[in-house]
Amino acid sequence: MNHYPMVRSFLLAAAAALFAAGCAGTKATGPSSGSGKVGPASPNEPVPISNRAKLLFEDALNAFDSQQKAGAIDYPSLERKFQAALDVDQNLAEAEYNLGVLSERQGKKEEARAHYLAALKTKPSLRQAMENLAVMQQNAGDISGAVTLYQEILKFYPDDGNSRARLAEIYRQTGDHEKAMEFARAALMREPQSVTAYKVMMRSYLERKQLPMAKLVALRALKIDQKDPELHHTIGLILLQEEKRDDARQQFKRALEAHDDYVPSHVMLAELALEKEDYPGAEEHLRRILQVDGKNAAAHLNLGIAYKGQGQFDKAMQEYDEAEKLDANLPAISFNRAVLLHRHKGATERAVELYRKFISQAGGEIALNAEHPVFGLLREAESIVQAQREAQLAEEQAKQLEALQAAQQEALQAADQQAADQQGDVSNAAGDGAPAPTQPAGAEQKNPEPTEPGEPDDDLF
Repeated sequence: MNHYPMVRSFLLAAAAALFAAGCAGTKATGPSSGSGKVGPASPNEPVPISNRAKLLFEDALNAFDSQQKAGAIDYPSLERKFQAALDVDQNLAEAEYNLGVLSERQGKKEEARAHYLAALKTKPSLRQAMENLAVMQQNAGDISGAVTLYQEILKFYPDDGNSRARLAEIYRQTGDHEKAMEFARAALMREPQSVTAYKVMMRSYLERKQLPMAKLVALRALKIDQKDPELHHTIGLILLQEEKRDDARQQFKRALEAHDDYVPSHVMLAELALEKEDYPGAEEHLRRILQVDGKNAAAHLNLGIAYKGQGQFDKAMQEYDEAEKLDANLPAISFNRAVLLHRHKGATERAVELYRKFISQAGGEIALNAEHPVFGLLREAESIVQAQREAQLAEEQAKQLEALQAAQQEALQAADQQAADQQGDVSNAAGDGAPAPTQPAGAEQKNPEPTEPGEPDDDLF
C-alpha cells in the first residue's frame, strides 16, 4: 500500500515580493517571496508592468496575508483582487498564476490548469506554473508529460534543485532506484535544504530494506522540517519493519500532531488498533479517514470490522455494503461478511457461498496461504450446513413416520369400530321373531304366577 500520497499546499507571497521556488515534497508550488521583478517574458527580457497593476497585485497579496493570519480565507474576494490587477495589465503573469493557485486550492483543477497555461503563455519561464502543471500531470498518472515539464524547467533554470528532486521521485516510483538516488543527490548539491530530495532517498532506502540508512536520512530531514508529517510517518514505517510497534505508533501519532488530517498515519494507527483488538480506537481513526475521503472502500470495510468487534453487527453489515458499493471486487468484503453471517447471524449456508466467493476472488486456493483462516471456517460452516440438513431430513422422516403411525392407528380404530358395529347388527337381528329360550325339564319354576282366588290347588302326588 502506498503511504505517500501527493498532497499539495499553496502559500501565497508576502506583499513585498512575488514568487520563487521552494515548495517541498510532492506538492505543487504556490506563490512565495522572490526577486521583486514582475512579468519578464524570459530571464533576460523583462517586460514593463503598469504601476497600477503592481499596486493592485500587492493589495491582493496583503489581503491574503491578513486573511491567512486570521485563519479565514475569502477565495472569491482574493480572486476579484488578482483579477483586477490582471485586467489592468495582461502581462502580469504572476496574477494569472495566483488565480490558478486559488482555483486549485478550491479543487477546481481544470480552471487551475487554464490559469497556469495562460501564465506560461505570457511568461514561458515562470517556473512555478510549470512546476504546478508538472505535479498535476504526475498526480494524474501522466508521467511522461510531467517529465517533459520538469525538463523544460531545467532548460530555463539549469541549477533548479526542485525539478531534479521531483524527477528523482518519478524514477523511484518506476523502480529505478539508481537513477532516483543520482537525481536526489544532484538536487541536494544545488539545494542542501531540499526535503523533497531527502524524502526520495529515505523511501528508496526503505523499499530496498536498508533500514539504518533510511532512518538516518529521515532524521536529517527532520532537522530541516520538524512539522512535516510524512517524515514522522516514514520513521514509523521503518520502526514497524524493525518490529518496534510501540515506537512506530508514537511516530504515527507525532505525524498527526504535525497534521491532524494526515490520512496515511490514521490508516496505520487504525491497522495497529485492529491488530490489538482495540476496536473503539480503530473506529476513531477510521472515522477521521472517512471524513477526508468518504469513498475509501478499505476504510468502510475496516470500520465494519471495528463495529463487529464491538458487537454492533447490523452497523458492521452496513459498512460492508458501503465498501461493496465502492469496490465490488475487494475480496475481504466477502470474507468478513461471511464470518459475520456464520458466527453471529446463523446464516451458515449463505456464509459458505461467500467463503467460496472470497477464495475465488483471491485467486483460488493456490494463491492463498494454506494457513488462511478461510479454509477452517469454510470446513466448519460446511459441517454445520451438513448437520442442519441431516437434522432437517431426520425431522422430516420422523414427521412422516408419525403421520404413518397415526394413519395406521386411525385405520385400526376404524376397523374395530366396524367390527363392533357389525356385532351390534347381529344382536339386533336375533331379538326380532326368534323363538324364546325354553327352560330345562325338571327345572323349578321361579316366581309362579299367582292363582286366581277360590280356585283349588292342584297338589298331585
